[in-house]
Amino acid sequence: MGGEQEEEEAGGDLWCRGTFVRSLAGPAGEQREAPVAMAAGWWGWGLPVLPLVLLVLVLVLLGVACRLRRHFAAAPRGNAAEKAAGARALVLTAHPDDEAMFFAPTLLALSRAGGRPAVLCCSAGNYYNQGEIRKKELEQSCSLLGIPASNVTVVDHRDLPDNPSVEWDTQLLAAFVLKHIEDNNINLVVSFDAGGVSGHANHISLYTALRYLHSEQKLPEGCRVLVLESVNLFRKYLSVLDVPLSCLLPSDALFILTEEETEQARRAMRCHRSQMLWFRRVYMLFSRYMVINSLRLL
Repeated sequence: MGGEQEEEEAGGDLWCRGTFVRSLAGPAGEQREAPVAMAAGWWGWGLPVLPLVLLVLVLVLLGVACRLRRHFAAAPRGNAAEKAAGARALVLTAHPDDEAMFFAPTLLALSRAGGRPAVLCCSAGNYYNQGEIRKKELEQSCSLLGIPASNVTVVDHRDLPDNPSVEWDTQLLAAFVLKHIEDNNINLVVSFDAGGVSGHANHISLYTALRYLHSEQKLPEGCRVLVLESVNLFRKYLSVLDVPLSCLLPSDALFILTEEETEQARRAMRCHRSQMLWFRRVYMLFSRYMVINSLRLL
């Protein structure tokens, strides 16, 4: 009963729950029990097999992800993605390196479709007094992403500092963005969503400014806004394994890079040599944003 072992004699053998034992004759007829085999059960063989099962599941998921990657890299998904192909697009970023760290799939997909996207970077990235260096790194990175220097603009304003704890003034930022949109006949703007991907206050300020322009109907007629989806930390570092989930979940535009394009994005990121700390190298290897951009219309 309960936790006690049930035993059953059969000749000289004993069966104990979970263990098969054989009786051995000892001195003066004393019986000794010697284990012969473990019963096949969870504790007997399940745990050693578990890592193998997980490995098989990961390999299957990787195979599915690679197939989906090839399909959607050739044909981006979503109505907004189809319309974006011929758009005069502006990718709005907060710092030099955002274009490669977060928006490379969008920039490369738009270029692949024959577009000529532009980048408006709203600070020089001068948090560590490296602003001039980072401007040059931005131009080099954009060149590798197919964006000429003439399509790259940096806003270097004292009231828009590179600072993770500073929320930029919405009215000031909106004025800079709107002027650039109108001067360049932009009809598609791509930027961060309310989560800012990393939670950086400057990223979120861009969303706030675009939200203001959109809600106040200040954007030119026909100008649409796509915002980059922020995901949880687990998905953020799944790299290509996040492709199946990204395909299943709803989005207005989904851009996925080929292996060659992903390496191109990494080369662009390496142009930001002043920022190449160890954790950014890890980011380059494992972040989904080096492979996937899922976006929603504002």
